[in-house]
Amino acid sequence: MMRSLGGLLIVSPFTKQVLNFRPSSKSHYFRTPALWNVKRHVQTRGDARSAPYPKRSHMCGELTPAHAGIHVTLTGWLLPERKVSKTMSFFPIKDSSGITQLVVRKGHANTHLTALSELPVESTIAIEGQVLVRPELSRRDEGTGQIEVQVNNFTLLNPAHRNMPFIPSDNQTLVNEDLRARFRYLDLRRTALADNIRKRSQVARIIRDTLHDDGFLEVETPLLLKSTPEGAREFLVPSRVGQSTAQHDGKHTPLFYALPQSPQQPKQLLICSGAVDKYFQIAKCFRDEDGRKDRQPEFTQIDLEMAFVSWGVDSDIFSSNSWRIGGHEVRAVIERLVRRIWQKVQEITLPSSFRVITYNEAMARYGSDKPDTRIDLEIQDITPSLPIHAQASFEDLGDILEVIILRPSESCSFLRASEECDHKNEPNVSRSVIADSNLLNWLCDNRSIDLKLSSEEHALLNKTLGVSSGDTVWLSRRRKIPEGGSTALGRLRTRISELAQARGDYVPHTIPHFLWVTEFPLFTRADPDKEFLACGRWSSTHHPFTAPMWQDIEAMYAGRIDQVRGQHYDLVLNGVEIGGGSVRVHDAAMQEYIFSQVLQLSDAEKSSFDHLLHALKCGAPPHGGIALGFDRLMAILCNTSTIRDVIAFPKTGAGTDLLFRSPAAINEEVLYQYGVRTRC
Repeated sequence: MMRSLGGLLIVSPFTKQVLNFRPSSKSHYFRTPALWNVKRHVQTRGDARSAPYPKRSHMCGELTPAHAGIHVTLTGWLLPERKVSKTMSFFPIKDSSGITQLVVRKGHANTHLTALSELPVESTIAIEGQVLVRPELSRRDEGTGQIEVQVNNFTLLNPAHRNMPFIPSDNQTLVNEDLRARFRYLDLRRTALADNIRKRSQVARIIRDTLHDDGFLEVETPLLLKSTPEGAREFLVPSRVGQSTAQHDGKHTPLFYALPQSPQQPKQLLICSGAVDKYFQIAKCFRDEDGRKDRQPEFTQIDLEMAFVSWGVDSDIFSSNSWRIGGHEVRAVIERLVRRIWQKVQEITLPSSFRVITYNEAMARYGSDKPDTRIDLEIQDITPSLPIHAQASFEDLGDILEVIILRPSESCSFLRASEECDHKNEPNVSRSVIADSNLLNWLCDNRSIDLKLSSEEHALLNKTLGVSSGDTVWLSRRRKIPEGGSTALGRLRTRISELAQARGDYVPHTIPHFLWVTEFPLFTRADPDKEFLACGRWSSTHHPFTAPMWQDIEAMYAGRIDQVRGQHYDLVLNGVEIGGGSVRVHDAAMQEYIFSQVLQLSDAEKSSFDHLLHALKCGAPPHGGIALGFDRLMAILCNTSTIRDVIAFPKTGAGTDLLFRSPAAINEEVLYQYGVRTRC
């Protein structure tokens, strides 16, 4: 560059080269831009071209041998040069569609092309040239590997800074995540991230097309709503609207909107209105939660709601039907949608219906309400196999004894991980390595279990369980009725699997394992994320609008709250919950009872739902829906462990935005205008 400093004109080496360059008479496009207006101390123009330039004829990624011989104009980012000789170089040029190899011959007739070698990497250029088929030995099958473009002329559109924070095209050096987040616009230039963003757009199109074909209407719902006690912490937005009339105890009170945790109430009201029979939206949602690799303060969900969904199954077929709740229609729509996504994006044909298990079965066999059923380790309840006196001691306390047994003949992939697994954070878990010396007393020797068995009883237990020398037995005592999202052995099962994968001993199946989990407890006291609102009261496992199973309605009205199951369904893929939904309460009296008698909401808390209760009284149909986590779904489709890789501008794990530097402090005068601060 050049600049004026105290009357002295300073010219950078790069600018000197451009100023001294004289274009070929064959090219009228490459002209020296007016780089700077030489006024003292005032910089008005840079090295970027601000004038007409050649119009792009093709994208870099679309050229094939069929284009051989034609003249093309490509635009994109210049990648590092690879010199073949003094007079010949290869330059890759990249745009959002792919990469094309450029051939630059620097003979006497092409002296103007030598300037390409002086351009900084990642500069944007336009090139003109002819498409050639590569020599046979140089051809590659992937991308544009069959062709190359011989450059005749080029136009510099904007030179990149020579000292960029990092070079996106450098695949050998991946800088730390915070630096990439700070310069996300450079990070997105990396092929892997750009491919993820394109795939996300493709999937969004499939979702819209599929749901439109199924008769759904896409309806936008408000982002500025009122704060309600639905379960998660909300983001609040101060407002000047209504400030003049907002008073409490004679004092002006600041007013706030709340950003929606989900469009739950608006979508139910849409169905109650009768104007929409099937609603969907790819919706932005907001929750003020701690960041994790699969969680962001703002996230996107595929949101659905349907009128006249079923309310359970007839008692005559109850025992033989694995899906024993309502919402069959929602299940059918989602399975059809997911099958189409996997077919079009992954070219995988999924089964016509997905496996269904209850919450109790998931917790008993896998120790998780979102189990990864690819892991070939299952939990066993061995309480029924114990001697009668031992069974009685567990039953009196409402406990059971569970084990995971690893046998060298069956679980070799997990043996080394099991040996290394640290279980200090699980005080109710113990490990017994079976040998000849403890074969008849391994359970008695376990101090955390505190059982007395004779040698004969031990031998019978070994026979029943198939335990022999060389096996490893993990044991845990827990409450018979499961609570929360996982058990101690369930967490251990996951940890062993992760260690085995890290060691390379275990490779999960590539076939996706989809699973519906149903019949969750309708209410819970075991969700720490909701305790800040519940304050010791019952809270809704899903949300307060979820309907009970019709078989458990009497138990709910009788006060046996812990026995009530909900018509709630979660869709799980490979141990990740990708969606959850339910049949809703459409009886206003039942909804009022849940608010008042079960959740024990105060009058102020209940008033947030007055409009919904009134809508239910106005002939609301039976209805239900679901929301799929779009970000989590895309992370799985893109084979990445973090949703930040599939969001264009994500937050960090701590919920901050290093690019836009948010959240940020606001000055006192602005806070005063919103009523959040008072003037001193």
